[in-house]
Amino acid sequence: MLHRNSGSDEAPRILGAFNEETPDWLSFFMFTYFTDRDGKYQLGTLKESAFDPLSRTCEFMLKEEAHHMFVGTTGIDRVVERTVALMTEHDTDDVSAHGAISLKTVQKYLNFHYSVSVDLFGSETSTNVANYFTAGLKGRWSEERRKDDHRLTSEAIMVDAITGDGEIGQTEVAALVGLNTDLRQEYISDCQSGVNRWNRILDEAGLPQRLKLPSVAFNRKVGVFAAIQATPDGVVISEDEWNRRQGEWLPTAVDKTFVRSLMQPVHERGKIASWIAPPRQGVNGQPFDYDYVHLR
Repeated sequence: MLHRNSGSDEAPRILGAFNEETPDWLSFFMFTYFTDRDGKYQLGTLKESAFDPLSRTCEFMLKEEAHHMFVGTTGIDRVVERTVALMTEHDTDDVSAHGAISLKTVQKYLNFHYSVSVDLFGSETSTNVANYFTAGLKGRWSEERRKDDHRLTSEAIMVDAITGDGEIGQTEVAALVGLNTDLRQEYISDCQSGVNRWNRILDEAGLPQRLKLPSVAFNRKVGVFAAIQATPDGVVISEDEWNRRQGEWLPTAVDKTFVRSLMQPVHERGKIASWIAPPRQGVNGQPFDYDYVHLR
């Protein structure tokens, strides 16, 4: 049972994002920012359940997810801060020679973890989710803030679709069957807040570069966009072009090997690895170089 739950090549997890490796801290921070954020939104719908034990359990679990996301948010903060400091100091975009992770590589990791996490919301439409909502087992994110009748029997929603000429578009469906899309839209908006935060670090340093979320159609394995290939800007491309160019947008074996090579322990008090900025403060508000442990 433990082997199956942890996932492997022979017995992979059902949800693809949980089969991906997390061999370095950058991957870990991206996972806790993007993939744990999916957990926040899935739990948020179950918190609205009419089944009180489930609802109360999810309330507790949401507090745990908040800590996970905080780790991801501040972790990426510190990676970007260190990269920006070295870019400014050495007047270069390529900080790899200085033992740090370039913005281009950070963007590739962002593209990957965001796209596999978007897949966790399932297909754009779902009769199963509609039935759960109607039965009172699930609600919507922030259900109490919605201004409709909370039944959705006559409401509609626009969902992502592929047009007749193979382009990215939208189509209107009944709101009940479009609940996956409703939740995904809330998630995407929340993800953007972190990207805005990291871009403020770039802006405050006077740098023109910006990180961004890729198109919702990019690198998808679930839903309508699984049938096409698209660039991060949302341009539909052929399978051949995707195979030639995916290394421009997703971490390559070389990128992964380089990032892993940076994961070296630093044991000296007051020192930190070359690829990440120190935290703003230590545990319990102590300074970063506080001497926590005294061996006698």
